[in-house]
Amino acid sequence: MIVLLALTQQIVLIPFFLRYLGHETLSAWLTIFAAGSLVQAADPGLHAWSLNRFLSFKSRGDCDRRTRSYFAGILLLFIGVVAGLVCLIGILLMLVNPADVLGFRNEPKFDLAFAIVTLGLATTLPVNLASSLFRARGLYGRVVAVQAWGTGLGQIAQVIAVFLTGDLLMMALAFVLGQVGVSAFILFSDLKLHFPFLSRYPRRVSWAWTKAQFAGAFPFGIMNFAEVGMSYLSVLLVGALVSDRAAIAQWVLTRTVSNFLRGLCYQFSLPIAAELGHDHAVGARDSLRALYAKGLFVVTFTVSLITGGLLSFWREFFELWTTGNIPYDATLAIVLIGGTCLVTPATFAMSYASYSNRGTLLLWTKSLQIAIFFGLALFLIPALGPLGAAISLTSGDILAQLGILFSVLLVQTLKSPLRHAALLFGMMLAVVGAGLAMGAAARYIVPGTGFVHLVLQCCIWLAGIALIASPLTSRALRNRLIQNIPH
Repeated sequence: MIVLLALTQQIVLIPFFLRYLGHETLSAWLTIFAAGSLVQAADPGLHAWSLNRFLSFKSRGDCDRRTRSYFAGILLLFIGVVAGLVCLIGILLMLVNPADVLGFRNEPKFDLAFAIVTLGLATTLPVNLASSLFRARGLYGRVVAVQAWGTGLGQIAQVIAVFLTGDLLMMALAFVLGQVGVSAFILFSDLKLHFPFLSRYPRRVSWAWTKAQFAGAFPFGIMNFAEVGMSYLSVLLVGALVSDRAAIAQWVLTRTVSNFLRGLCYQFSLPIAAELGHDHAVGARDSLRALYAKGLFVVTFTVSLITGGLLSFWREFFELWTTGNIPYDATLAIVLIGGTCLVTPATFAMSYASYSNRGTLLLWTKSLQIAIFFGLALFLIPALGPLGAAISLTSGDILAQLGILFSVLLVQTLKSPLRHAALLFGMMLAVVGAGLAMGAAARYIVPGTGFVHLVLQCCIWLAGIALIASPLTSRALRNRLIQNIPH
């Protein structure tokens, strides 16, 4: 549900915003949105670290007491992080003018909207702690449902604000109020309802305990920044280094669909990663090996299938989506969407690593990924614009995540890593290729452009893929194929 609402925020609403705001103001809003999302990614790993701690308490007889004590202590650290972040943002806003740095000098109220979004979203960080507790106790669906309602209401408020005022500041206020309101509800009401044993107030913590928590969380903080922060930071870098406002919108919109694909992969991986983390904790090697091989194959197959469809019709959708006001860049789309599909096995491996507490491996891998991105971006973005940002992001993913994280975990986990890798990437190539071929066939059968033609072409594509995959409806065949996956 959250993925679908994120899709609504960054895809479905874009034509409406483009019509009533224009591409200049839309570029300004997308830049502000990226800055706010970057602030939300500023959690220094405490979210994932606390999740691992809550999971470890479940095997203890005094689980509730340990959870209450730890939650009260870590909440104080979250409050400290928020206070420090608000002070840092405030100082930066006094020292530099966001509109000047990001190239929006002609956009009225840009600085105020930028400040409201970044400062407002900084105050929502403690909801990550609540989210980790809900997930550890098997109630993650509850907190997701509440956040989905808040996000949906916030999107409705944005539409009303844009329709009635066309004002960037009112749009920013509507967005922030939705996020802050749902976070306050979870922290002050819903959390106490489901976990009545929690303390109402944060407890005092020692410096030694505080340093231990931040040290344990540090690798997860690097992972969080590499996965989420760099994607939104790239928007700010493109905004600062590229003068063409249409190119900025082109970059943000194309990156949105690659982020959607990565988000789907992450959501598909989470339930399997939780089971893998449990098997790793109890030492069930045979179960772990079989589940890792099957889960990796199924997730990669699913993402490859979606990628084949996206690459087949992305150009037609993009032109309809932006009503021709923003130019389409085929190379940019291929690098971002194709690169995201290629590193799907690494995204799955990252989910498993975070649930099995592999902090050192995550630290070195993600640090290298960040270094590669910045090393390339500072040279490629001024030279190539958005394509340079895409190459920088994708190179970091391939070299660090796929080359190291995926490879190390595959060798450590499976008995036949080379056979599995060969099958995995061969399957990926075949599925994406079949999707592209079916897309070409659909356009040949129903030539033309426009919304109706696109819908008909997509229907033909779905029918063709369903026909190709129809043998998999046989349970006996599926079981035979799954059993033959090398592990």
